[in-house]
Amino acid sequence: MSFREDYLQNLPHLTAATAPAAALALFRYQARHCAPYAAYLAALGRDLSEVESLEQIPFLPIEFFKTHDVRTDAADWAPAETFLSSGTTLQQRSQHHVRQPELYRQHAQRIFEQYYGPLTGWTVLALLPSYLEQGGSSLVAMVEHFAQASGQPQPAFFLHDHAALLAALAEAKAQPGRKVLLIGVSYALLDFVDAHAGRPELQGLTVLETGGMKGRRREMVREELHAELQRGFGPAGIHSEYGMTELLGQAYSFGDGRFWAPPQLQILLRDPSDPFSVSATRTSGALNVIDLANIDSCAFIETKDLARLHPDGSFEVLGRLDNSDIRGCNQLV
Repeated sequence: MSFREDYLQNLPHLTAATAPAAALALFRYQARHCAPYAAYLAALGRDLSEVESLEQIPFLPIEFFKTHDVRTDAADWAPAETFLSSGTTLQQRSQHHVRQPELYRQHAQRIFEQYYGPLTGWTVLALLPSYLEQGGSSLVAMVEHFAQASGQPQPAFFLHDHAALLAALAEAKAQPGRKVLLIGVSYALLDFVDAHAGRPELQGLTVLETGGMKGRRREMVREELHAELQRGFGPAGIHSEYGMTELLGQAYSFGDGRFWAPPQLQILLRDPSDPFSVSATRTSGALNVIDLANIDSCAFIETKDLARLHPDGSFEVLGRLDNSDIRGCNQLV
């Protein structure tokens, strides 16, 4: 059995105790077999044999997904699907080439069900107009899969058709034994609330925002955004997702702004002014992510987000580093 086959068999079963060893094994593999990452490591001149902890791993700057073909064992496969980041015509979009798209969808479902229970108990509806219009969105692929796995009769996506969404919400809420999840980009959820605040269809839902004003509205801090959404959806906490094109895993927040990540998504912090200063004891700083689902690209991502870690393992996203693009699924300044 190859390293990849053995690794993928073990991936769903990783725990907080076993994930660090899996990450170190994957680092040694990708340091040899992911050409852009190997070139970056060589340019650093680091002795990779001395890397014995997660904090010693050099992380790949996320910009490489815009400028390089970030694939591990690239000669062995061609992309079956390519996810693209959102952006304007003036921005270069990140590309995440995916070897087996079904593995992404299954992994995303496992993470969701870990926190929310079986998808067969949910109806999943979405307001993601900018993602649908631009195409290539991993978020759209995930929501589409969730809706199919749920077995719901309603379509998942409504673009700008508020009347159809209101009808689908009413129908879904009338189905016994099912909960209703409305997932949306921030500006589209705000537009929906502005137009339909007070409608009974908006009450009693689980609302999950994915961030992003996409230039349609002014940027808001999380507290202000969630207060505006609660004006229309009721006092229950607004849930959030932390994810991005370059990651195949997701973290979730359940209404208090703190994100929880599965064992396959390791969170570390660095000094914002020093990319090589990752520390296990740091409680705030710039965010590095180890996404152990990224076996076919690169698992070790240096993001441009600022974060705070809490003793219970949860984390908050505080904003963006100066001069960084506002991007991703939950990047609020």
